[in-house]
Amino acid sequence: MPNGRPSPTAEPERTTGVHGPVDLCDGRGRLNPSARGWSRRPDVRANLRLAPMRKKRWDYWCVQTDEIVVSFVYADVDYAGLASVWVLDRATGHEATAGLLRPLSRGIELPEQVCTGAMAVTDRALSLVIDERDGHTRLTATAPTSAHGPIEVDVVVDKPAGHESLNVLIPWSTRRFQFTSKQNTRPAHGTVRVGDRTWSVDAERDGWGVQDLGRGVWPYSNRWNWAAASGRSADGRVVGLQFGGKWTVGTGATENALCIDGRLTKIGVELEWDYDWEHPLRPWRVRTPGSDQVDATLTPTFDRYDLTDLKVLRMEVHQCFGTWQGRVVGDDGVAVELDGLRGFAEEARNRW
Repeated sequence: MPNGRPSPTAEPERTTGVHGPVDLCDGRGRLNPSARGWSRRPDVRANLRLAPMRKKRWDYWCVQTDEIVVSFVYADVDYAGLASVWVLDRATGHEATAGLLRPLSRGIELPEQVCTGAMAVTDRALSLVIDERDGHTRLTATAPTSAHGPIEVDVVVDKPAGHESLNVLIPWSTRRFQFTSKQNTRPAHGTVRVGDRTWSVDAERDGWGVQDLGRGVWPYSNRWNWAAASGRSADGRVVGLQFGGKWTVGTGATENALCIDGRLTKIGVELEWDYDWEHPLRPWRVRTPGSDQVDATLTPTFDRYDLTDLKVLRMEVHQCFGTWQGRVVGDDGVAVELDGLRGFAEEARNRW
């Protein structure tokens, strides 16, 4: 492996969506067999139906610079809709957030064709828009109050021509399944304000956007790992890390890939995760078993811990932000050294 190309994944690469989107569901609301596999671009029409209270739709965005982290959530989980904006000042550790929760997802709508259209919500506490265009995604939010003053975000995340992403169907069964699109190393630029502080997001100074799009029909109880990073390697290559775990085990599909200079390398094995849930600010190490295709360690500097416990509904997550060191190997067989790549790793435990 160190001197040769990585072994190709055994997962099928889906090409049926080249000439148009693939339906996620059949007429009975079950998994459409043509949606199985993975692709290099988002090519699914999420025509979810039936399965009351089990359908989940969300768009999550995270924009990072060396000064701040900004995240957007826009989600419909069948029995509730939610939207939020969150800003972390890395220098002080101050968090500013605003959000809303709507029973039965009233006013929260996501288009069936993924990565298209505009998702918007307006409320006294928060106005938020995710606007998908051919060449970029625009993220805007305003909130009159937060712990550190009003919030204003206006950031554009570019879609470079030919840029590849990981789009994969995770099949627990024909009745329970999830389509996910994970996109990283997308240049970001714009402005973020909290109170009397203003930050510039600049693609030339390593401003990057990461997207997590999900559409599916979920089991009630689940856990997952997710890790992502975007930036430049020691020799100047643009490198994106996309690692997943736990929730994919036993499905025959993984959520693992590298994006190097805009080209995707699919990793078809489950990765080994080494971290401590009780001490999340200790290092998180992720490796490919039996090879050195991936050996990367996150050194966290901030733990975004969140717990929602309504007994029947319970969601708990440690999302740890920091920098990645190590090495990865893409399809070209060339080792890429990581030194200070900004990103995060998380574990989520849900009953929803």
